[in-house]
Amino acid sequence: MRFVSFSSSQIPRAHLGVLRNDEVLDVDLSGRALGLDVPDQMLTLIEDYDRYLPALQTLMEKAQSRSFREVKTFSEIGAAHTLNEVRLAAPIPRPRKNIYCLAVNYKAHAEETASQRDHKGQTPDIPVFFTKSPTSVNDPYGEIELDPQVSSELDWEVELGVVIGKRGKNIPEAEALSYVFGYTVLNDVTARDLQKRHKQFFKGKSLDGSCPMGPCIVTADEIADPHNLNLSLRINGETKQDGNTKMMIFNIKHAISVLSQGMTLEPGDILATGTPSGVGFTRVPPEFLQEGDVMESEVEGIGVLRNLVVAVKR
Repeated sequence: MRFVSFSSSQIPRAHLGVLRNDEVLDVDLSGRALGLDVPDQMLTLIEDYDRYLPALQTLMEKAQSRSFREVKTFSEIGAAHTLNEVRLAAPIPRPRKNIYCLAVNYKAHAEETASQRDHKGQTPDIPVFFTKSPTSVNDPYGEIELDPQVSSELDWEVELGVVIGKRGKNIPEAEALSYVFGYTVLNDVTARDLQKRHKQFFKGKSLDGSCPMGPCIVTADEIADPHNLNLSLRINGETKQDGNTKMMIFNIKHAISVLSQGMTLEPGDILATGTPSGVGFTRVPPEFLQEGDVMESEVEGIGVLRNLVVAVKR
């Protein structure tokens, strides 16, 4: 299934929906109409997915091959919406913890940053982790703020996001994918000048709104092979990044296993798996996001983020 967090004119608070084609089904409203025990929030769903799955399957069986809007029960109570009738939030609008991220997890990206980083283009021997603040999360179609008093070097990094589905510590690599709830698209927008000035990742990676995410979470059972997904990034229609997750240095299984050593992963935790080559600051001359730019981040089988860059007026 494909799950979203969305709001509408009737319900302005982001809550749980099921996405199918160009329609969103309000899980709470439709569940109550059918007398089913269903969650209203994404984190609640992830934390107890096995409990809620039968009810969700009943909702989908009710629709079967029809549109959500064609199901009388759903349409009568206003539970069925077209995508243009709602606003999508990030699937997890406010994570409980920082977002875990993998640095230099694509060989070509390591090579393109060789002159700018201490690793000198060598691929790491072990996964390198950093984090982004929960306040960096942005909507899949949210605006990216460009504030020249904070940073003039905002850069792009399209990535596959992994959403943890169950609690685990010291997870064996062979079992790691069983801990995955689903996958999403995210962009690790980075203030390169801050990254360089502060000599670490966190500050330059954690500006408000610097992690657009979504448009949905696709459950793990619908992604046949997360290690063979095309991912790309476009600025104003021009392709800047074009890669495939099979090019990762450390696969998802290994990353989860290493991350969990001595540290508990919990439902709703998010892992960004690294970006392919094509980022802006390594180009000659360097390229950074400008006011009016439209940034599109895409991962095959999941969806596209579209984010407009807007200038902050002080």
